[in-house]
Parts: sequence; structure tokens; C-alpha cells
Amino acid sequence: MDWFGRAKINFTHGPSPLSLKKKDGSTTDLAKLAKESVPTCQLNPLLFNGHVQTMWTAVKEHGPPIYYRRKLFESNIKAYAGTFAVDFAVQPHQDADETLPPRTTYFDDKTFSEIGSDDTRPMLIALHGLSGGSHEIYLRHAIAPLITGDGNWDVCVVNARGCANSKLTSAVLFNAMATWDARQVINWAKETFPNRPLFAVGFSLGANIITNYVGEEGVNCPLKGAIAVSNPFNLEVSNKGLQRTFLGKEIYSRVMGTNMKKLIADHKEEILKYTNLDYEEIQNTTYLYEFDRAVHTRTWGWPTENAYYRDASSSDAVTGIRVPFLAISALDDPIALGEAIPFGEFEVNPYTVLCTTSLGGHLSWFEIGGGRWHAKPICNFLNKLASEIDLGAITPNEKIPTKSLQFKSEFQPTRRKMRLITDEA
Repeated sequence: MDWFGRAKINFTHGPSPLSLKKKDGSTTDLAKLAKESVPTCQLNPLLFNGHVQTMWTAVKEHGPPIYYRRKLFESNIKAYAGTFAVDFAVQPHQDADETLPPRTTYFDDKTFSEIGSDDTRPMLIALHGLSGGSHEIYLRHAIAPLITGDGNWDVCVVNARGCANSKLTSAVLFNAMATWDARQVINWAKETFPNRPLFAVGFSLGANIITNYVGEEGVNCPLKGAIAVSNPFNLEVSNKGLQRTFLGKEIYSRVMGTNMKKLIADHKEEILKYTNLDYEEIQNTTYLYEFDRAVHTRTWGWPTENAYYRDASSSDAVTGIRVPFLAISALDDPIALGEAIPFGEFEVNPYTVLCTTSLGGHLSWFEIGGGRWHAKPICNFLNKLASEIDLGAITPNEKIPTKSLQFKSEFQPTRRKMRLITDEA
């Protein structure tokens, strides 16, 4: 039992976690580093379970003020044509743009053309949750300590297409396996800031995407570390769990479906112009799975929403990760369910560590006074990786230790059953 909001913390990892060399010459391993990064989880005792924690997010406290400048990126992949918005955390400014979220304005072309640098500051690329954006309070809580006070980080947020008041400019929407925009920004950052160690963090749907990304990249991943927070992992299991209970279906699935319908309604003109989606059918949906059926099966070619969920899930991708990776999940999360967490996959991949808390809800972890606990392990883990670990000494291995096999075989954790046919194929 959890007393007065004190959550139990457990770690799941393999018997031989990734060995890490410190800059002072000593050694540690990924599991020890993760455990050192995770403080006691003391949450608000009045928010005594995952439902109350999650529903408390509807109370719109201001959160830390983060200022952004936005740059629109043009996709460099023909198959995924269109633009997407990337918001860069900057020093406070007085510029205002009423068409964008609070404290956000555009870069002018000259300033952005000079953004490149040879400095060695660590840089974080963040991905938000379903229908969210750089303005989300849970995201701002997580990045604020990295860029304020003694923080020495540069941070940018990749907004999903159409989110955070960005415009749709093609028929390409986002989905749970849409790694292409994040990949483009990470590659751009590596070229623009060649000496910076790059890291990534994803929240909820963004956590699923970043997990898929690092799994797809494998030994070639340009990141030095990544974090997934409140990842639904197995989308089919999470969807069935939502439909199984009244609160899951009539509150969470309904609210998420409504938010996605509103997103489509905000872009009605573009949806009618660029896509062959049935706008009225979408607006007549109620639950998230109905929305996914009306949008993703028609857009991408999955025969059912469950085929989409199976294909886009990131649970298998965990075994393909070859950079230091920390996942943070609450076991009482009513949206990214505990039963969807791939515990076994974390146990066989030495590059990964899973941290679970018994309390916290979905992207919540509210502390007494309104703070968000998840910001602490995120910032601690990133700062330890960037400041204490000799990142250049990490040599990713294509294979991870396995049991002796009867037959020659190779499991490809991120092989997709559905392939988009493109001119480049």
C-alpha cells in the first residue's frame, strides 16, 4: 500500500546492464546511473490514484514559462511531403504572435540562418503527446530546469503536424509510428551542431515515436541517450484496456477522440483540400479508436485500427535500442496501461532501463505544491549522461547476448508489415 502519496519505485533491467565509463576514469553501469537519477517519489496524497492524478491535469495551472521561437521545416522525404513546426526554447522575449501558443513567435530568416554553432552544449529534442505541442505543461515542467538557472542545455520541440497551431500543408498527417519528422530534425541538429551531444525525450504518443525511432536506428542512432515517459508501448493492449472500463471508454477514449476531432476541425479546409478523408465521418466519431479507424486506415492503408495499433506499437522496438535509454511509467496510468509495458524486453536489452512508480497517472506525477515529479528523473538522468559519462567510449553492438539457438535466425524488432510504396523504393 502507498501511504500519503509515497509511491513505490521499481527498476527493470537485464542482469548485465550497459557498462559506462565516467569522465573521471571510473566506471558505472546504466542501471546504477538510472537509480542514482531517480529520487523518492512523494506525490500529493490528495491525488491518491491514477485517475485522480490524470484528471487533475484538467486544472490549468500555469506551469513554468518557456519562451520559444518557431521554425517551419520542409520535409526532405518526398513520400512525407509537407511542413512541420519546430519550437526552440529561447531567452524571454516580448514578441507576440496571436496565431501561435503563448510566448511563441517565429524566427526571422536571418537569425535562423546563423543558428549553427561549434559549441559542445548538450541539446535535447522533445516530442509531445497526442494532439499536444511545445506549450504542454508536463513538457515545460520537464525542460525548465535544463534551460533556466544553471541549466546549460539547448532544447527544441518537434510539433506533430497540425499541432500547436501549426498548419497542414499536405495530406501527410502524424501517427504513432511517424518517426520521419523527428529523424529529420535530429539529423539536422547533428549537422548544424556537430560537437553537441544530442538527446531526446518523448511523452505518451511522443514516447512511442521516440522509442520506435531509436529502435529503428539501432547502432546508427546519432543520439547519446533517450527517455520515454508514459509510453503506451503496446497500443492494442492499451486500447482494449480503455474499452474494458467505463472510465477508460467514456472519459479517456472519448476525451482523446474529441481532441483529435477538434484538431481535424481546426484544419477542415486543408483536410478537404489535401486528403480523401471523409470529414463528416470523422466528426461523427466518438472514441479515439473510432477516430483512428476513420483516419489512419484511410490514410495509410491499415485494414483496421487494430492492425495500425499492432504495427505502430513500440514494444518490440525496445530490443533494437543501442543507446542509453530510460523509460518512466506509472503502473496506475489509466491510459498507457501497466499491462502494456514490455517488461521482458527491458530485461534482455542491456541498453535499456525501465523505472516504474506505483502512483502517478498519465503524464501527471503531481507533487504537493503543484510540482511534477517526472521532471526530476528526466533532468537528473540527462545531466548525469551529459556531464559525468564519457559518451565517446560507448560502442554500440549490433547483437546483444542471447541464449544458444537451435536454428540460425534473426529477429528484426522494427520490421513493419506495412510499407509505403514510394518513388525511392
